[in-house]
Amino acid sequence: MATFLYKLGRLAFRRRWYVALMWLAVLAAVGAGAATAPAAPDADNTMPGIESQKAFDLMDQRFPGSDAHGANARVVFVAPDGEKVTATENRAVIETFVGEMADGSQVASTADPFQAQAVSEDASTAYATVTYKAKPDDLTDATKNHLEDAIKEAQGSGLTVEVGGTALATTPSAGGAAEAIGIAIAALVLIVTFGSLAAAGLPLLTAVIGVGVSMASILALSSALGLSSTTGTLAGMLGLACGIDYAVFIVSRYREERGKGHGPQEAAALATGTAGSAVVFAGLTVVIALAGLMVVGVPMLTKMGLAAAGAVAVGVLVALTLVPALVGFWPNALLSRSARKTGQIEQADEHNGGSRWARFVLRRPIPVLIASVAGLGALAIPVMDLQLGTSGDEAKPTSTTERRAYDDLATAFGPGFNGPLTIVVDAKGASDPEGAVAKVSERIAATKGVVSVSGARFNPAGDTAVFAAVPADAPTSTKTQDLVKSIRSERPATVAGTDAEFSVTGSTAANIDVAQKMRDALVPYLIVVVGLAIVLLLLVFRSVLVPVKAALGFLLSVLAALGSVIAVFQWGWGAELLGVETTGPIMSMMPIFLVGIVFGLAMDYEVFLVARMREAYVHGDGPAQAVVTGFRYSARVVVAAALIMIAVFSGFIGAGESIIKMIGFGLAVAVLLDAFVVRMALVPAVLALLGEAAWWMPGRLDKVLPRVDVEGEALAHRAATPEDGADGTADREAVRV
Repeated sequence: MATFLYKLGRLAFRRRWYVALMWLAVLAAVGAGAATAPAAPDADNTMPGIESQKAFDLMDQRFPGSDAHGANARVVFVAPDGEKVTATENRAVIETFVGEMADGSQVASTADPFQAQAVSEDASTAYATVTYKAKPDDLTDATKNHLEDAIKEAQGSGLTVEVGGTALATTPSAGGAAEAIGIAIAALVLIVTFGSLAAAGLPLLTAVIGVGVSMASILALSSALGLSSTTGTLAGMLGLACGIDYAVFIVSRYREERGKGHGPQEAAALATGTAGSAVVFAGLTVVIALAGLMVVGVPMLTKMGLAAAGAVAVGVLVALTLVPALVGFWPNALLSRSARKTGQIEQADEHNGGSRWARFVLRRPIPVLIASVAGLGALAIPVMDLQLGTSGDEAKPTSTTERRAYDDLATAFGPGFNGPLTIVVDAKGASDPEGAVAKVSERIAATKGVVSVSGARFNPAGDTAVFAAVPADAPTSTKTQDLVKSIRSERPATVAGTDAEFSVTGSTAANIDVAQKMRDALVPYLIVVVGLAIVLLLLVFRSVLVPVKAALGFLLSVLAALGSVIAVFQWGWGAELLGVETTGPIMSMMPIFLVGIVFGLAMDYEVFLVARMREAYVHGDGPAQAVVTGFRYSARVVVAAALIMIAVFSGFIGAGESIIKMIGFGLAVAVLLDAFVVRMALVPAVLALLGEAAWWMPGRLDKVLPRVDVEGEALAHRAATPEDGADGTADREAVRV
């Protein structure tokens, strides 16, 4: 591996113009493909295997012509204090609004609140439902303007008018200025780390090119492979983060090799052969974690994971080819300012911050280990109270009309009104379908926790009916979850004597089913991802205990990060500081995302840090000195890479949506804990306690596993010939600056 990558890096350096032009040609080609490709399809939000999805599919089959995916708007009217919406003037305003909306070209139907019994008991609030023929993304500007103008006209009468639904749903903020600040901080960290604008800019440039290729490829293939516009979100984020990190490690190793006296070409080749080997295996761990999302069995997650895995793979290729090529254009500009001024390239100081910290841990491994595990364990305690769900309008800021509409309806009609359960009754086998549906409706209405049920609506064939059951509690309440489970568990008694069957669906039931599916998939996903990664790390480190230690350290960091997310977003600790207005269940996909993404990034730091220790050990250092050597050369770069990640992820905390805040906060905390607690404290403490045993490998296993030479042992022992430039004669670049 190291020898092959050494030759690849040397070739890229020598043929830098060809390599650079090749990547620009690839970027142009996929860019042209993206520009001419058909529009991306809508997101595939199906969840195979859950009851709510099966019921939804049955509705599509038995109610032909009804577009359940059409946009809708629920317009809420609240009378001024002391007034009622049934007053003559207020009623006229609402009926005028309904009449105007009925004239819309894309409107399928409108529901007058006074005819649809959509008025609260105290007559303070009413709502009108507007259903459209087109999907939300297909609504024309004229249709949206028509709705907005009608709302403004109604507001001018003195009524408070808010609108929920999908027709005018606001687009979540992805971070805005805060995200830009995060990227600026990342650039500043690179400048401070390398002391050179060129060295700081090169990782950013190559990462942007890699992400450009990846995102353009996703757009070009979106129609052919069924990739929605949201598929590339994760790919863009991870492609940028990993691309920067991989380039940083190779540039850092290049500077190190220059400090040892190698010329630019030889230093670039050695950096690609050594740090590049670590990049390959670090990238493979990320790809494994992302491709492992297929285990969950959710099409959307599978596509997002595979797209992101492809982006990371492109980032690895860019780091191994384009980075050494660009190094060839500016071989000396990448060095520090002092090196460029004095002409002297200093090697890493034996007593720098990294080596001093390593010696501190080696002297006190047990206290450091206990403190690390205890701290992470304390942060992980909230995981025992994990509640999964999918937040809706209730989690949006109060500045949005959707949130205000949600609150008005909850106040007027009860907390469960915003999350009705949809009951689909399949009476195809019943001799009296109407009687069977009536019995099922009566029995569900009598269930404790159900406030009311609506009238049943039959399909044209008369063998299937749908009605709504309104729970007493909010959609995200645990009592509502218990109610859904109760209705389903009592199904045999409910349908007894009717020859009918029923299913529970709707957004509330679907969210509950999705949460359970994610919970059930988490352990198998962990087993697959961690198991495959342990096998991969066995190849990298030729050790049994180091991969196990890496996996256990990751579990500690991810549980601690998830516990921190629960403490803030579910319990409300410090929520105001992050601008979180409403606490509630954790997004169902958050644990899966957190595990997959953080595992890949954690293994990045593990491979880069411990691979350097392994390299020192193979080249003759004792176990303790190998730890010091690894920290001497890698600690500063690992810290810089982690700070870059934290800065980028922290930018998402400034988003307007609670879900985006949650993802940004969770990833930032996870990287912080994994890099600074697990990799910088727990890892050296464990290695100090293990000593020689850390690098033990059973003889039989050692013979079976293929050797990949990540530490570059073959490079250290290769013959110095003019052909490979080891003696400097073929480098043709002065060693001096």
